[in-house]
Amino acid sequence: MNTMATIGSAARRTELAEFLRSRRERITPEQAGLPPAPRRRTPGLRREEVAQLAGVGVTWYTWLEQGRPINASTQVLDAIARTLKLDTAEHQHMHVLAQVPDVTPAQGDLDALPDTLQPILDAMGHMATVVNERFDMIASNARFDAVFPSVLAQTGPHRNTFWCTFMLPECCHPFVNRHETIPPMVATLRASYARHIGDPHWDAFVQDLLRRSSVFAELWSRKEVAEFGRMRRVFFQPAVGQLRYEMNSFGVHGTPGARMQVFVPADEQTRVAEQRLLAGDARPPVVLDCGHTWEEWIHACPSA
Repeated sequence: MNTMATIGSAARRTELAEFLRSRRERITPEQAGLPPAPRRRTPGLRREEVAQLAGVGVTWYTWLEQGRPINASTQVLDAIARTLKLDTAEHQHMHVLAQVPDVTPAQGDLDALPDTLQPILDAMGHMATVVNERFDMIASNARFDAVFPSVLAQTGPHRNTFWCTFMLPECCHPFVNRHETIPPMVATLRASYARHIGDPHWDAFVQDLLRRSSVFAELWSRKEVAEFGRMRRVFFQPAVGQLRYEMNSFGVHGTPGARMQVFVPADEQTRVAEQRLLAGDARPPVVLDCGHTWEEWIHACPSA
């Protein structure tokens, strides 16, 4: 095994150990079907209780939570998942971290859209974009570009949903309901990260966000994972005001790691406003309510 793979395996074991501890600490004895326990100094189940309920040895489970290089079968991991009451996304996440053989291996990060897909994106009647597993913005259509001219101003590694989400100042942030939507976004990123632990590009990306954003750091510390899914998104666009969408995410077959995000207007006001932006009929204010100019709003997300 080469040095990079060895480092990646060790990092996965550490991540698995921390994930299992975080899930164990949220389960009470009563939720696990055990008799009520007296007040404990630490929350959740004890290691020996998890081992007992999952039918595994206490020492073996302790080693698993210590990140030691031990083998774990699918059957044993499934028993632990049931004991810790993991949901589907968490169960899959645990399998990825434990490097179960039947888990689909990670693919390289998509950084360009195949020529055959851009015309499909352009022909869609809704705002749409394509992202990779790290949420780099790979491609978009004219509707998306009209609503988010600030995205067009981003280049290189910072043309990324997460970078703009956590680096933009509060007053110029386009996500109106970000406190509702950002936590599941981070949980989705963490599930993807499990397939890329040890990749220097991914590690640098996550560490940069952890260092620069206390909000991201707090959400990342929760160790929550989630799958891509439907989400209500509310945006603020200075030229037209609030825009409300139902966002759906679709995998792109034959293009591993790519997700097409399609934004369907949730009301007539949004549909009309989007059409005005697309036609160039909406004029933004020279100066926004927060005091920033239109050009400052477009370039509010730092490039480094």
